[in-house]
Amino acid sequence: MLSWQEWALVGIMAVALLAIGSGRVRADLVALLILITLPMAGLVSFQEALSGFSRSAVITIIGLFMITQGLEDTGVVRAMAERLRRIGGGSATRLIMLFMAAGATLSLVMNNIAAGAVLLPAAVQVGRQAKVSPSKLLIPLSFGTLVGGMATYFTTANIVLSSILHDQGQGRLNMMDFLPTGGVIVLLGLLFMALIGRRLLPSRESVGQAAIPYDLSLSLYDTYQLEERLWQVRVPAQSQLAGTPLRQSRIGQELGLTVIGIWRDRHMILNPDPAETIRSNDHLLVLGRAERVQQMERWGVEIVRPNNHLYSRPDYSIGLTEVLIPPRSSVVGKTLSDLRFRARYGLTAIALWREGRSFRTDVGKMPLEVGDALLMIGKPGSIGALARERDFLILQSEEPQQPRLPHKARWALLITVGVLLLAILEILPTAETTLLGAVAMALTGCINLDEAYRAIEWRVVFLIAGMLPLSTAMIRTGLAARLGSALVDALAPFGPLALVAGLFALTMLITQAVGGQTAALMVGPVAVTSAVQLSVNPQATAVAVAIACSAAFLTPIAHPVNILMMGPGGYTFGDFLKVGLGMTAVTFLGLLVGMHLFWQL
Repeated sequence: MLSWQEWALVGIMAVALLAIGSGRVRADLVALLILITLPMAGLVSFQEALSGFSRSAVITIIGLFMITQGLEDTGVVRAMAERLRRIGGGSATRLIMLFMAAGATLSLVMNNIAAGAVLLPAAVQVGRQAKVSPSKLLIPLSFGTLVGGMATYFTTANIVLSSILHDQGQGRLNMMDFLPTGGVIVLLGLLFMALIGRRLLPSRESVGQAAIPYDLSLSLYDTYQLEERLWQVRVPAQSQLAGTPLRQSRIGQELGLTVIGIWRDRHMILNPDPAETIRSNDHLLVLGRAERVQQMERWGVEIVRPNNHLYSRPDYSIGLTEVLIPPRSSVVGKTLSDLRFRARYGLTAIALWREGRSFRTDVGKMPLEVGDALLMIGKPGSIGALARERDFLILQSEEPQQPRLPHKARWALLITVGVLLLAILEILPTAETTLLGAVAMALTGCINLDEAYRAIEWRVVFLIAGMLPLSTAMIRTGLAARLGSALVDALAPFGPLALVAGLFALTMLITQAVGGQTAALMVGPVAVTSAVQLSVNPQATAVAVAIACSAAFLTPIAHPVNILMMGPGGYTFGDFLKVGLGMTAVTFLGLLVGMHLFWQL
């Protein structure tokens, strides 16, 4: 029979899982609510609730973010992406293997999301040159970063599991605890993708499909499904819009429509300035829903379809591109209207792709999210200028973003190799090693500290620090021991590998709904307790749970790196499930092989 403390903790955990899984409450806010609730319920002391911010796991994560920023600022990872772009010609199979292996390699020393974001433009450009659809390359890239994270200590879930082991009086994990088993999974994952997975990947018209600008424009035009919402509006002399500047026309503010061009005297004005005056007999090229456009008739205009008048399809070849919202962008949560995007950058967003859907109305009023893909129209010079902004990721530009400190690249590479060697040889504790690497990056000028502080994913830091006391409460109340006993009773007759298999399945399923970081914090204490009760190596079970936290293959929402690939790849949820089932099975097989070979289970 559960005690009241255990029931209270079960209730808190259930509410937290529902809140995070629903997506209506931010995960880091849920973590802070847990941090406040646990001591108020008497499950931990206030000192223990706040101790998460001083844990070595949190220090390690902060140091890792700063090292990652140093590699980005000095151009080390961008140089790797450029090399991939140069050698990437050839067959689709070769490109798939190339980018999956590159993602896995970068994830050994970088945050998975950052690794994916750096390689994403290169994958699109290489696919464009080789006439290979991005939908053939981006899921392998995403999955490559995930399996690469299984082979290193420097993954958030892996760091969290090491901290949970320490909390229960067990030895911490290190780099070599993950590299052998994770390495087997990486090799099996590459083999699966080469033989089977590549055949399951969709082939869709998407960004950068064609090699020449006009075909690229038509590809984007089709991907964002503009045909059904693109209208031509003729402005007669008697219309009240005649003689009115665009900014005073209320077309955008009142109706949520976008004027992407004005046809005047056989000339198209693309991305017209808000101060541009609408003249009589102008034809406005308007993007939006039919019922919104029809409301313009009360202003005395004539509504026609573009394919019924003037031209069959607009030619956007001079300035159409796709812009991604990358992780750590300061524009997340803001709207394009808030940013005064059109006036500031000289570009107009005419469609937004999010989670498999294309939105073409009220785009400027939608709060931006990580992974959003925005279709932009404007002058090539404006697109090139936007490419130099850190808050946006441009997939087609003649002026790609340049590293800020390329002359420091050797220092950044040397420091990163040093951090890896110190971690592998265990000369210093991992938290001190990553912090030393971050300090070395600052001392050698590889990072600007103000920029580095902004590069830290504070949401992740507060999520981990806020929820670490939850594992303490599970141990303190005895809930971890009780759940561990139930797991042992169910799986003990089948041996240690059955325990590992059960923990992997449980953690992997939770990961698909709430992410690997939360899954690690909730399953970790139970896994370690059950291993101790069954006299199984607790480090082995912790590694198994950590690997399951990275097995985020079945849904795009299971990991941010999957979300980042959805727009450029034109993916749906089903695409991840189709390929992810096989990757999950391969990961499970590799885990069992690794547990038997390297942990003697």
